[in-house]
Amino acid sequence: MTLGETSAAIINESLRGKGLVLRIGSFAFRIISDIPSVQAGLLTLYSDYHVMESDYFADFGVCITEGAGWRRWFRRQAVFRFDGVEPFLPLPVAHAFPLLEWAMNWCISSHAHQYLLLHAAVVERNGCAAILPAPSGSGKSTLCAALVSRGWRLLSDEMALVSLEDASITPLGRPISLKNQSIEIIRDFAPGAVFSAVTKDTAKGRVTHMKVPKPQLMRIAEPARPRWVVFPRYVANSPPVLSPRSKADSMLEIGRNSFNYVVLGKAGFDALSNVVRGSDCFDFKYGNLSEAIALFDGLVDRSLQ
Repeated sequence: MTLGETSAAIINESLRGKGLVLRIGSFAFRIISDIPSVQAGLLTLYSDYHVMESDYFADFGVCITEGAGWRRWFRRQAVFRFDGVEPFLPLPVAHAFPLLEWAMNWCISSHAHQYLLLHAAVVERNGCAAILPAPSGSGKSTLCAALVSRGWRLLSDEMALVSLEDASITPLGRPISLKNQSIEIIRDFAPGAVFSAVTKDTAKGRVTHMKVPKPQLMRIAEPARPRWVVFPRYVANSPPVLSPRSKADSMLEIGRNSFNYVVLGKAGFDALSNVVRGSDCFDFKYGNLSEAIALFDGLVDRSLQ
């Protein structure tokens, strides 16, 4: 049964009780929360994900609740707890749903060492994955959302899950995070997309999340092989410019942006080597989303020749 097929009463009871267990890609999350905006955000973005039985084994338990004591009444706060520990400082209660999204990212990046975890968006076409590593503010998520709205399949917006055995990429399939000006850009570019409520005044500015299209979630168990590593950078009014980048330099930069490359040691080095060895590497400068998508589609066309 999906979350959208579950009654609001059962969802509310689960969230406030033993937890709502959602299957999200390769992971199961047990989510506990007494904050209404968390339930609203889950219903908006996760309606097509499967709800598991309450006794189902969850990889991670995520608890987002209101602060205790006087904080429940004055300057209310949202607190994230994991195994009884509070890894982050509390945030204003209005930031509870983004906090849930950030908490799930933290759970995976801190513990899922069965994968090499790269800080990158990943999209797929014809079984081939384009890995988009880039720092915050580069336009990575904006480009990712635009590609997904034009037929590319989302594997992940924030984190590439690379197999240590064959370097294939396992889909994570969670909502795409958008910030500030990117929100209006993607709303206009993809008018049929579904978004969570905009949260204002976070550490990242205004934040919302874009729902993953349902047909793509139906392929959530389907991995893809790395084919391109593209370092995107948005430059206003720039034509799309794709510049070859050396594999050695690309590997160094991706390694610096990995969550657990050092932790994995040789296994991480071998996996990343396999990713880069099998991929064409580029720097990419763009200023127009339609032109950027046309260029990415051209990469696919050329790979089929």
